[in-house]
Amino acid sequence: MAPDTSPRPEPRVEAPAEPSANSLSLARYYRSVEARLLETGLLRTDPGGPDTPFSAEILARNFERIALYDEYTLQGGRFVAQQTESRLRRWPGAVRLQAHFGPTVDDSQRAEDLSVLSTYASRLSRVTGHPISRVNSGGNFHVLYMSADSLETIGPFLRELVPGITDPTIREIETLGRFTFCSVYAFSPAGQSNYVAAIAIIRDEHPDLLRRSCVHEEVAQGLGLPNDSPAARPSIFNDDEEFALLTRHDELLLQMLYDDRLSLGLTPDQARPIVRQIAAELVGGPS
Repeated sequence: MAPDTSPRPEPRVEAPAEPSANSLSLARYYRSVEARLLETGLLRTDPGGPDTPFSAEILARNFERIALYDEYTLQGGRFVAQQTESRLRRWPGAVRLQAHFGPTVDDSQRAEDLSVLSTYASRLSRVTGHPISRVNSGGNFHVLYMSADSLETIGPFLRELVPGITDPTIREIETLGRFTFCSVYAFSPAGQSNYVAAIAIIRDEHPDLLRRSCVHEEVAQGLGLPNDSPAARPSIFNDDEEFALLTRHDELLLQMLYDDRLSLGLTPDQARPIVRQIAAELVGGPS
């Protein structure tokens, strides 16, 4: 059954008045991670350049791996990392990004987060040609800025946002390990490929660049690019953390995803000749 995504009152998120030892430890850990990555030349904020060339063939191959394969599969009530062939999924209707903040997020940080999300929504809409905007209410793509303390008991909040959300998904969100920097979950009616709701988790413990990086990756993935590929470069859809923010390569992936020549539910074999043609038009070279 498809989740009921009609507007409803904002639910409350409970968290301790002061950050727990675990939350404070996570904040220290993520600050050290960001500093270490920057010191080694990673978390680049440029869109890619002469050192990261790619051809139409590479773009098409990366699109197939990132858009038409899943990174995780559900086994025994748990999400397990396993590359699985899938079908093309995306939003047929308008995407309304709505931010939700845990009680640990102060006013200045909320203002910054809203500004980043608004700017990014406008960019994504321009790139895809699809209606994507940030809204204050009535959202269908919920971006949750939450501390670990808030996530531990977030189940009732998630059920309010997306009625029909499964227990394994709630359990996964409530128990995110420290090595999972952020995550996104997009929802389709049973047996269909059209997205109708999504939830992205952005840890409040993150420092600025990791926080923005999570927004860029998870929101873009929630539009219909669910997988990562170690071969994708320059790209945020690559676990090597070389790039922090959406690149020109990634913009082209999103443009391809929302090209009308591709239809919901296409398999990799069905999509491949169309993807190659679009990639050739965008980058140049043989189709």
